[in-house]
Amino acid sequence: MNLKMKLSILDNLIWVILFALVVINIFITPMFFSYNNLMNIIYHSAVLGFLVLGESLCLITGNFDLSIESTLAFAPAIGILFMTRWMPGLNPIIGIIITLGVGMLIGYFNGLFIGRLKINPFLQTLSILIILRGLTYYLIPMSVFNLPRVYTFLGGERIIFKIPIAVIVLIVFIYIIHVILTKGVYGRSLIAVGGNIRASFISGINTERVIILAYTFSGLFAAIAGILSVGRQEAITNAMGTGMVFMAFAAAVMGGVSMSGGIGTALGMLGGLLVLGVIDNALTLLGVNVFLVYATKGILIFIAILLDHSKISIREKLIYKEEVKKFKVKTKKA
Repeated sequence: MNLKMKLSILDNLIWVILFALVVINIFITPMFFSYNNLMNIIYHSAVLGFLVLGESLCLITGNFDLSIESTLAFAPAIGILFMTRWMPGLNPIIGIIITLGVGMLIGYFNGLFIGRLKINPFLQTLSILIILRGLTYYLIPMSVFNLPRVYTFLGGERIIFKIPIAVIVLIVFIYIIHVILTKGVYGRSLIAVGGNIRASFISGINTERVIILAYTFSGLFAAIAGILSVGRQEAITNAMGTGMVFMAFAAAVMGGVSMSGGIGTALGMLGGLLVLGVIDNALTLLGVNVFLVYATKGILIFIAILLDHSKISIREKLIYKEEVKKFKVKTKKA
């Protein structure tokens, strides 16, 4: 087995884990393999999925974004307040545009401070997380119901075979990210910046722009997640998204996105998301105590960190062995 194949198996390890989890749950979890349940796993993973995409782009640059869970609540809060309180009767389409715009502005703001002013990403995004959550509590003290159907359409409607539109939207964006990372100039720049930001700058890549765009996309995806979440529950609450940033982080890292930057694939992100979805669904169906479910999520984050560390170590050893082998071959020929 050559080096390329070994690295490919290592990078796609999450799919082996997912397959094993599905097989195990078919035998031990009642009703797990039913069509409705499998569809529900994907549906309930859609909101987290967009957070995973946003977090992953930031992680690939060698940074991260803690503010996405608050952006998820704050961006739709602004859009809905425009429609219901500040400009009653406003077209819901404009409300959606406002929501997406707010998400992008938050992401751009984070990216500007982190990419251009070199502010520590932990301190920057943590402060924004707290600020936005506080503002959301202030603006939406009580849940808001009876929202326009157009606004809740993406998150609440289903089409043929009971397939949620939210799932289709997620798949479309995963494909877009796949194309960007594998074929787009920006995707190559993104990976290069995460791999070695100094070398990328020297080679002519606008590293500030790459980071700012990554955070802008992160804010956009968080806003989309907010719209889907509102549609799923047909209301907006000020606690939406609380704690989800850590699961987004876990899914991204388990899916092969390196915390060190420079490594990540859209398919890996999807794999990490589905693994978390399957585990969460299985624990619920088995009637596991809610506090143990919460503890399990913490364990998954810990496992994600171990996986990232182990994969980096194994990758380095494989590459080192291959280089030693090539050196020995050259020495013999000489």
